[in-house]
Amino acid sequence: MMRPKALALLVDLDGTLRRWDPEVIHGIEAAHDLKPGSLYGTAMDWSRLMPAIIGEITHDEWADLIAADLADQTGDPDRARAAVKEWENYRGSVEPGLLALIRDARGAGIKVGLATNATDLLDTDLRTLGLSDEFDAVINSSVLHIPKPAPEYFGAACIALKTPPNRVLLIDDSARFVYGARAAGLSAHRWTGPSDLPYIRAALGL
Repeated sequence: MMRPKALALLVDLDGTLRRWDPEVIHGIEAAHDLKPGSLYGTAMDWSRLMPAIIGEITHDEWADLIAADLADQTGDPDRARAAVKEWENYRGSVEPGLLALIRDARGAGIKVGLATNATDLLDTDLRTLGLSDEFDAVINSSVLHIPKPAPEYFGAACIALKTPPNRVLLIDDSARFVYGARAAGLSAHRWTGPSDLPYIRAALGL
């Protein structure tokens, strides 16, 4: 049986709508004598990241934990704090083709939600990136206190968009989140880059 056309779109932020340039981050690490990959590896450690993305600690508290861990690695707390501060000041850039698709979808009457595991810095990030007015709903795990790919997360996202799961399409760069969305009854496409845009447009009838 053919799945009904999506009436709403959920778009992931990091790695999908927001791009991070690894050379920028590697440059920060080099400038502060950190090993390549140490900033990302320390920040993304699940025991440190999870409390931040479910709202148990703030973004600033998460950053302090990252700096403390890097200080233990390097033996230089001041340099570790400076590296984390510089890393925090870099907020990435927006994928223009996907943003154009979002605008076209909304113009065609398709509801669009941002679906992200994020800290309490998200609203500030959206203003910095010029994205504050680009969505009909923002589903932030740290506000919901539930992360992707929990079924309850996707259920809340569908409620926010006032659309049943089988009429919602998720775009996400994480295979685990794509599978989680499908298990919750949504359609889902794994984002690999701008070459995916024609397929997504076709799926939405744009």
